[in-house]
Amino acid sequence: MDEPLRVTFYTRAGCLLCDKALEQLNALQTEIPFELVTVDIEVDEALLARYMDQIPVVEAGAYQLKAPFDATDLRVTLMAARENPAPRKRASERQRGWVVLLNRLVLWVSKHWLALANLLLALYLGLPFAAPALMKAGAVGPARLIYTMYSPLCHQLAFRSWFLFGPQPAYPRALAGTRLPSFEEMTGIPADDFWSARAFVGDERLGYKVALCERDVAIYGGMLLGGLVFALLRRRMRPLPLWAWFLVGILPMALDGGTQLISMWPGYPLGPRESTPFLRTLTGGLFGVANAWLAFPYLEESMADLRAMVAAKLAGARLLASPRAD
Repeated sequence: MDEPLRVTFYTRAGCLLCDKALEQLNALQTEIPFELVTVDIEVDEALLARYMDQIPVVEAGAYQLKAPFDATDLRVTLMAARENPAPRKRASERQRGWVVLLNRLVLWVSKHWLALANLLLALYLGLPFAAPALMKAGAVGPARLIYTMYSPLCHQLAFRSWFLFGPQPAYPRALAGTRLPSFEEMTGIPADDFWSARAFVGDERLGYKVALCERDVAIYGGMLLGGLVFALLRRRMRPLPLWAWFLVGILPMALDGGTQLISMWPGYPLGPRESTPFLRTLTGGLFGVANAWLAFPYLEESMADLRAMVAAKLAGARLLASPRAD
């Protein structure tokens, strides 16, 4: 037996247009039988934000009507939905229970996605700093595990990484031209021995390196900072224009990292160049903030649409599951 046509009606208290549309729907039920699910948009903030300026809204199958409409529009829509029904399989009570549970999980994630994103960023950024702390505390095994976990994600070159618990925060190569004692001078490792520089995690004399390089720390730190700022300004913050994202986020890092890379090629006329910890941090931070500023507003918009859709499904499910008067 085919399931009856289901019509979802979005309304709210005090809406005169909604009351009139509901009367028209009730009058049409004898002509075009359907199962009416009435959803009060005030039961959820996402529904209220999405439909507040559109109600009454009627959804029937693949068709949707938004105010203003009349009885003729309703009749045409319901007949079209009856003649072209969306295919649906009858679900068991257990299946419906799992669907409701999944929808509730999706709704929760869509409401708290920013907190989850910031938490994951903080965790991803915090673990690399835990590695040198564990080394200092003598917990070499857990520290080595963190270094190994992050090894595929970052080059971990010691002369391009921050150090904790030592006399200086970084040991750049002499080529960088900073006032800090150089990596070669402090470790005795040649400047071009990249494998040894990658394997070197530090010692009691120099301190221990963070498991992410300076630029990566700045990138994810910038994204976390952007996420925290967005949490405060999410209702007023608009996406960063693509041209600004490229100019502020991409170009500085590309120039800094790109010129460093090509300067290492044989025959480069200007000679080799090594970026400084300051430039790596500045360009990485700009890239991270720009990424968050570009992506988070779009994610919030998508999550708001998802919240509205799932909240409507759950509201309809509650109404269908409620006892009906005989």
